[in-house]
Amino acid sequence: MNLFKTTILLTALTLILVFAGQYFGGIQGATIGLIVALAINGISYWFSDKIVLAIYGARQVSPDEEPELYDIVEELVARARLPMPRLYVIPSDAPNAFATGRNPNHAAVAVTKGAFSLLDREELKGVLGHELAHVKNRDILIATVAAAIAGAITLIARMAQFAYIFGGSTSRRDDRDGGGPLGALVMFIVAPLAALLIQLAISRSREYAADQRGASFAGSPDGLANALAKLEQSARYHRMNVAPSTAHMFIVNPLRGDFIATLFSTHPPIQKRIARLTSGSREI
Repeated sequence: MNLFKTTILLTALTLILVFAGQYFGGIQGATIGLIVALAINGISYWFSDKIVLAIYGARQVSPDEEPELYDIVEELVARARLPMPRLYVIPSDAPNAFATGRNPNHAAVAVTKGAFSLLDREELKGVLGHELAHVKNRDILIATVAAAIAGAITLIARMAQFAYIFGGSTSRRDDRDGGGPLGALVMFIVAPLAALLIQLAISRSREYAADQRGASFAGSPDGLANALAKLEQSARYHRMNVAPSTAHMFIVNPLRGDFIATLFSTHPPIQKRIARLTSGSREI
C-alpha cells in the first residue's frame, strides 16, 4: 500500500511540474518540466532521507558519543528483528524525534537534544520503539518522499510568484487565451494547496499503528504514554523551527501553536493516542 501511495505522490509531482512548465513556456516548458520532474522523483526516492536530515542539522553519532542511545536501540532492534539504523542527534531544545529512509536496510532515526533532557530511559525507549515501528511498518518511505515532494511544490509556487511579479513569461499565455493573471493565481493557490494535500495523504492511522507496535517493542506501553504526555506539554513552550512540509514526520506535531497546522494535522490528538495505549486497544 505504501509503495502505491509513493507512486501516486511521484505521479502528482510530475503532473504539477509539467503543468507549471507548460504555463511558463508552452510545449518547450512542459518538456523541461517533465525532465525536472523525473530528476526530482529520482532524488526524492534515493536521497530524500539525507535531505530531511540536512534540513534539521542532524549529526550522526557513534556508540562512544551516545552509548545509552545505542544501548536502547540495539535492544529494540533485536526484539523487532530489524537491521540497526543510523542514529542522529538534532541540535534543538524542542523534544521530538523522527525516522527516515527508503527501507529498513537504509533507515535512520533522529532524536533532538531536548528529548534526551526531558525523557527518562523508559520514555526514550518508548519513543524510539515508536520510530522503529514506522521502520518495521515501512511508513518511512512514504513520509520522507512526501516531505521532499511537498517542499518541491512549495518552491514551484514561489517561482510562479516571482515570475508574475517581475513580468515573467505570462505574456505568451496572455497572447494565446488571455488567461495570464488567472493562470498565475491558480499557480499561487494550487501549488501550496497541493503541498498541504500531500501532507494529509499521510494517514493518521499510521501513528496509532506505530504506537501499538512500538510499545510492544519496548515491552510496555507506559514509557511511550508518559513520553507522549511530556512531549505534548513541552510543545507548548518549546517551538521548533520546522518546515510545514516535514511536520508529519515527527512523533508529535511540532506546529501545535499554529491553528491551520492543527486543523489539518496528520497527527491524531495526543490524548487519544495515550488512551489507546493505556487501554490496551489495538484498534487501528
